[in-house]
Amino acid sequence: MKKLCYLVILIFGLYSSANANDNISFSIDFSEALGGEQDGRLMVVLANNDRSEPRFQINPGPRGQLIFGMDVNDWRPGTAKIINNDVLGYPFDSLKDIPAGEYYVQAIINRYKDFRLSNGKTVSLPPEMGEGQKWNRKPGNFFSRPMKITISENGSQNIKITMDQKIPPIEPPKDTKYIKHIKMKSDMLSEFWGEDVELGAHVLLPEGFDEHPEAKYPLMIFHGHFPSDFGGFSETPPDPDMKPTYSARFGIEGYNILQAQASYDFYKKWISDNFPRFIVIEIQHATPYYDDSYAVNSASQGPYGDAITYELIPYIEKKFRGIGEGWARFTYGGSTGGWEALAVQVFYPDEYNGAFAACPDPIDFRAYTALNIYDDDNAYYYKADYKKVPRPGQRDYLGNVNYSIGDDNRLEAVIGSNSRSGRQYDIWEATYSPMGPDGYPVRLWDKLTGDINHDVAEYWKENYDLRHILERDWSSIGPKLEGKIHIYVGDMDNYYLNNAVYLMEEFLEGTTNPYYAGEVDYGDRAEHCWNGDHENGNGISRLNYNFMYLDKILKRMEKSAPEGADLTSWRY
Repeated sequence: MKKLCYLVILIFGLYSSANANDNISFSIDFSEALGGEQDGRLMVVLANNDRSEPRFQINPGPRGQLIFGMDVNDWRPGTAKIINNDVLGYPFDSLKDIPAGEYYVQAIINRYKDFRLSNGKTVSLPPEMGEGQKWNRKPGNFFSRPMKITISENGSQNIKITMDQKIPPIEPPKDTKYIKHIKMKSDMLSEFWGEDVELGAHVLLPEGFDEHPEAKYPLMIFHGHFPSDFGGFSETPPDPDMKPTYSARFGIEGYNILQAQASYDFYKKWISDNFPRFIVIEIQHATPYYDDSYAVNSASQGPYGDAITYELIPYIEKKFRGIGEGWARFTYGGSTGGWEALAVQVFYPDEYNGAFAACPDPIDFRAYTALNIYDDDNAYYYKADYKKVPRPGQRDYLGNVNYSIGDDNRLEAVIGSNSRSGRQYDIWEATYSPMGPDGYPVRLWDKLTGDINHDVAEYWKENYDLRHILERDWSSIGPKLEGKIHIYVGDMDNYYLNNAVYLMEEFLEGTTNPYYAGEVDYGDRAEHCWNGDHENGNGISRLNYNFMYLDKILKRMEKSAPEGADLTSWRY
């Protein structure tokens, strides 16, 4: 009988501890001074430290902090929304799972607006406000200042938070002698979205642009995430009093000084005698789903591929005396930009004369990071008889896994429903998926379970699987791509992107009619985002994108330019 009593006490103690916070909740409102009724994603963020505001500490890695989120509609100021145990969270499923202790807590709303699409559907999405779709930094979003709280081991707690802050607008960059900032209305995109949509670009002009009005220039197009300004170019040397900072990503002390010096070195190279003169552009094409559109046409985002290729680029070439022909345009970039650089070359083979794709996002969906979307049934777990083995999402060069695909997607589900998190897997869906009856992208898999929809996978295959499209259409587009495809990736890419490159290389090297005559190269034990430099580490080589492929580009132009093409006016 005594043993039974001890057992009951033990079970009761475990049960009480596990459910100690069953009655915790957050009651959130916002100041009327901020605005009227709101739609959006309301989030509560908790951190166990004050290294920075909690909203800046959310990620799927080991040091990521706690977040809970819910959709709100027609929310009036001064009325409370309750985040309780029923609200989705990460990494804990529910508020009741939070351990007792001290936390810094903050509330924030990613505000949405209605877009009335030309197809008659209406979708509620976060508009781009110049920050590149970062919910924790988006101008106009409401938030509260961090507040220190104590979560006790038992008892009811209702914590009241009032959002009385608004993220301020971003100051636009200013033009300089060499760097110009342009925006243009896209008729194609404006028609799709049912309102005016602009495309933008940061343009680096060559030395001697004003002094040589007769010159016309080749165009180098750098694809990548939303750039706030043209990066890696500075007319002034580093401040000698600059305090060095450590880069944890690259393990380099004083990395800020190296960056500043590289920017100045590029400027000196740019203005030096005998340096080839050309135009470099970084495109701004953020959408309500992500910090860029992936530069292709898609069901849910609209005709960004056509708009960039047939509206924006000709506009820039006309304004800044570009040659304006496909043989004089080249694309390059890494990661998202690597995929884009290759994709636009594949989808518009006559409009570009070479793609230099570093560490590209999955270019063969049989290796969509760590899964095969065609053969696998679940995105989050390997097939097993009895236990769940998570698929890895991110690793280091030694293979140590920091988080799983399931972790990454669970976080996205908390930050935004309907592919609205502004994060990686959601933008792939917003780009590659068909549009659903509700106007939002159709899920490739169930966001909570990971079960794959193979009908959607087939749609992805026929429309965006670059290896499949090349193989399917090689007889028609292969002759147009001969010598234009260059792919680089580290064989220990953090996101397993090298696996898709292996499969692409297998196809490319097997083609003979014609042979692709390009390049696929791998960095030994190199992480994301290796770009073909065997001499320098990623932290250094990534600072040289704007000229590292120049020798290959010049040889390509000399070999492929049509008879009578201008190969001299820009070589002053």
